[in-house]
Amino acid sequence: MVDEVTDPGGWRGWRAATQAALYGTDATSGFYRRPEGPAGHFRTSVHASPLFAGAVARLLCRVDEALGRPASLDFVDMAAGRGELVTAVLAALPDDVAARTRAYAVEVVGRPEGLAPRIEWLPEPPQQVTGLLFANEWLDNVPLEVAEVDAAGVARLVLVRDDGVERLGEPLSGAEAQWLARWWPWPSAREEGLRAEIGLPRDTAWASAVGCVVRGLAVAVDYAHSADARPPFGTLTGFREGRETAPVPDGSCDITAHVALDACAEAGERGSCARLLTQRTALHALGVTGARPPLALASTDPAAYVRALASAGEAAELTAADGLGDFGWLLQPVGIPDPLDTAV
Repeated sequence: MVDEVTDPGGWRGWRAATQAALYGTDATSGFYRRPEGPAGHFRTSVHASPLFAGAVARLLCRVDEALGRPASLDFVDMAAGRGELVTAVLAALPDDVAARTRAYAVEVVGRPEGLAPRIEWLPEPPQQVTGLLFANEWLDNVPLEVAEVDAAGVARLVLVRDDGVERLGEPLSGAEAQWLARWWPWPSAREEGLRAEIGLPRDTAWASAVGCVVRGLAVAVDYAHSADARPPFGTLTGFREGRETAPVPDGSCDITAHVALDACAEAGERGSCARLLTQRTALHALGVTGARPPLALASTDPAAYVRALASAGEAAELTAADGLGDFGWLLQPVGIPDPLDTAV
């Protein structure tokens, strides 16, 4: 597998370019090391509504029950930003569960000021997790290579400069070519310009994260696609200050691509069945439905009606079609039944 492709003209593969642009080479460089954090540039489900953290807290409680209410329960927040989700989940837990919960935030930047002392801040997940490992919009920022079909129908590595200008490099080979053949089917007659994002580094990262769970549940949440509906020209894009922009790997913007969660699911299998579902389905199962409050409440308790109406609006955003509701959830139980399987 090619980890980095460079030449004297500054050309390199998208994986190396994205790694440098997002995470830098030291503590002061890289888009994700900026003081404003991810929330300064894009809005995730965590930032959209506290209902999301409440749903994750309920999921953690279900994992707790499946584990037999252990004396110590782990909650691991992967790609924790500035600790927004882990802080809100702890606040939403019942007191008895919160008292037994060990909270971990995993992030590349240093510990933010004001974070609760009980939250451990780590560059990598702990190696012995009994509980819930939750990765919200982590895998889409794991850098990967991009391939494009040339005029002869050959899939070649896409090289890029720091200014975002691209050219084609060598034909794909080895593990990357094998991944493409297995997970990104193209028509037999390849059309020039077709693109694919080689998700092998995401598979490896996810398998490593799942490998940290001794017993419990690992969940990945991301915009995703499946092998029967891969986007023909890929999804690589950038975000800056809340707006989508060209993916330029100079550290000025986020660089992201949707995730082949089906490939990640197979990579993370550990003797139990992984399951893929939409965020809409997952949140509905966790009590976030978006149902409007009864109109009669407006006359009996106007303040409660306004609060319930606002909550319904937030729930609707989290579960909306063509929006956050279309996020994929990958659930991988380890040694417990699937906590969202109503048949269990």
